[in-house]
Amino acid sequence: MTKTLHPLGIAIHCILLGAAATAAPAMAADDAGRQGDGVTTLQTVHAVALGEDPNQIAMPFSVVSSDEIVERGAATIGEALDNLPGVHADTFGAGSSRPVIRGQVGPRVKVLSDGSQVLDASDISPDHAVTVDPLLGERIEVLRGPATLLYGGGAIGGVVNVLDNKIPTALPENGLEGRFVLRGNSVADEKAFGAGVSKQLGGNLVLHAEASWRDADDYRAPDLEESRVHGTASESRNASLGLSWVTDRGYVGLAYSYRDDDYGLPGHSHEYEGCHPHGSALHCGSHEDDDHDHDHDHDHEDEHLATIDLVSKRVDLRGEFQDPFAGFSRIRFRSSYTDYTHDELEEGEVATTFSNKGHDSRVELEHAPLGPWTGVFGLQHTDTRFSADGLEAFMPTVDSRSTGVFLVEHLDLSEQWHFEVGARHEWVEHTPVNDPRGRPAFDDTATSFSGAAIWSFRPDLSLTFSASHSERLPHAQELYARGVHLATNTYECGLVAHPLTCGGLENNADYGKESSRNFELMLRKTAGDLTFSLGAFANDIDDYIYARTLDRYEDFRLIKYTQRDAEFRGFEAELDYRFTDVLSAGVFADRVDAKFADGSGNVPRIPPSRLGARVRVDNGAFGGEAEFYHVNGQDDIADFESASPAYDMLNLTLNYRLADGRTRVFLRGANLLDEQIWNHASFLAGTVPLPGRNLTVGLSYTF
Repeated sequence: MTKTLHPLGIAIHCILLGAAATAAPAMAADDAGRQGDGVTTLQTVHAVALGEDPNQIAMPFSVVSSDEIVERGAATIGEALDNLPGVHADTFGAGSSRPVIRGQVGPRVKVLSDGSQVLDASDISPDHAVTVDPLLGERIEVLRGPATLLYGGGAIGGVVNVLDNKIPTALPENGLEGRFVLRGNSVADEKAFGAGVSKQLGGNLVLHAEASWRDADDYRAPDLEESRVHGTASESRNASLGLSWVTDRGYVGLAYSYRDDDYGLPGHSHEYEGCHPHGSALHCGSHEDDDHDHDHDHDHEDEHLATIDLVSKRVDLRGEFQDPFAGFSRIRFRSSYTDYTHDELEEGEVATTFSNKGHDSRVELEHAPLGPWTGVFGLQHTDTRFSADGLEAFMPTVDSRSTGVFLVEHLDLSEQWHFEVGARHEWVEHTPVNDPRGRPAFDDTATSFSGAAIWSFRPDLSLTFSASHSERLPHAQELYARGVHLATNTYECGLVAHPLTCGGLENNADYGKESSRNFELMLRKTAGDLTFSLGAFANDIDDYIYARTLDRYEDFRLIKYTQRDAEFRGFEAELDYRFTDVLSAGVFADRVDAKFADGSGNVPRIPPSRLGARVRVDNGAFGGEAEFYHVNGQDDIADFESASPAYDMLNLTLNYRLADGRTRVFLRGANLLDEQIWNHASFLAGTVPLPGRNLTVGLSYTF
């Protein structure tokens, strides 16, 4: 079936092409008028899009540098962010891990590649990897508050933006620059390599090439009959080639990226492959059995290995241009096309194939000051086709289209008072393609607003209050799911009525958008020996969409996507004190509680609270950090959910910069107490532990 482009999508593509066409000659003319070879580097604005200073952002803005990413041994985005206040990881073995922000995950947390959506299948299931390689990232930004409306009204958890250099934004110093990384660890016998280089070609062209490779065996965990966790091996290969035209007024460029992953699925079992729903009850035996009295031997566990073979091919167009025309100080555009496919293999044979093909385009215009107001507005359009074929094809083929218009404005009323307001309106369509069940198309709109006020009552001390009303429309999976999903040991039933999906007539209900009201108060000190960030939030969500467990047999569950009002409450705190130029220390803590508003229980898979401390040493070329934190047991659990035990985590990092100033070597010990750790936020909680004691060693070299 031929897929037609949406008119709004065509319009946005035309705008992007026009912007690129406008930028190139303007920049070329600007080059012609310059004297000499000196070039002023354009100061690039990324996820925030409204200013480079994080202290001027109304809400928490966390940054993880490239050195920190490498030293932490992070193979996935979730692992790279896991110890930030308010951020946890939804782990699934070693090959996949998504960020969990304030208890939100999946479609409520937007993961971006330099401002552009990552079109993979990670929002369908936790065993599907987020196709961004942290090893090649320049840094990772985590953003919340009004500016998240630039990327989606449904990002009520936040936005994770991975900055890379696939398309260079500046001319390299001395015409050539790059980075080289080597890393290995003991817990999985990991070997990892990454390299990127940018080369100036002539006056304004910059060629960038990068590649990474990572190979790891099954990782070790304590207190197991077998020391290694079966099915946690992984291998990843990434490469990208980009070309950019750079001047002192902006840049425009193209890049092609290729990613190939192979990783295991721990806990994957076909023991429950024949389970199916009878109304709201789960039936796993012959039809002559009653009340889960099954006729097969459940002492038997499948021992074969299930793996994912993933390939993602992507083309990116990016550009930024200062002073493009009268009344506007900057134009920024992003467009990408992704061809994503992964095969789920059973004993080497393809059992299920998931595919997601589509494009994401956005254009932003930063207007010149209008009195005291500065801001940005723009358009975004995403058009994808998702399909699943085979044993676990629990969704039909679905065409999804989303178009959004957005505006974020800043007002500096005085040196003490700063205000932000934002708004976004979205049109969303989901259309099943050739669906034998005849599941209906979905078409609706969502509108979101946000605002914040910052009172800087001292130059280094500010108090922020923010409020937002955000609407999120259902994901295609939440609407149409019907079938066995072995990775999560579930039989999934969508929001659509029982005759078309499953879950019993008694669980049919009207469905539609979810609506959240979020309030946050934050006190922040940003300078001096003592710095801190203390914040509390309350998020009330009407018609919250979640996977409600209707029935369970052993480790297998029947779930029905359901809407129910929910309340999220929590806090995040971080405090640091510098005793001397060499020694500093700090404490940190976070907590989120999530309950249904009608008093019917807790929201499932909410990360437990944690409290910890860090001591840092920075003595010229030598640096080090010792980190200890306690994670409480999670016993605020949902129906059919099991409690998770508490654990302690001790990490130690040492690094040394050689005399050349370019080479950095490091040693990191993680989980040095060799604790057995169960991640409550994971679908594998209680069945697959996290890695045990691990030593990571490596080096990075920049030139």
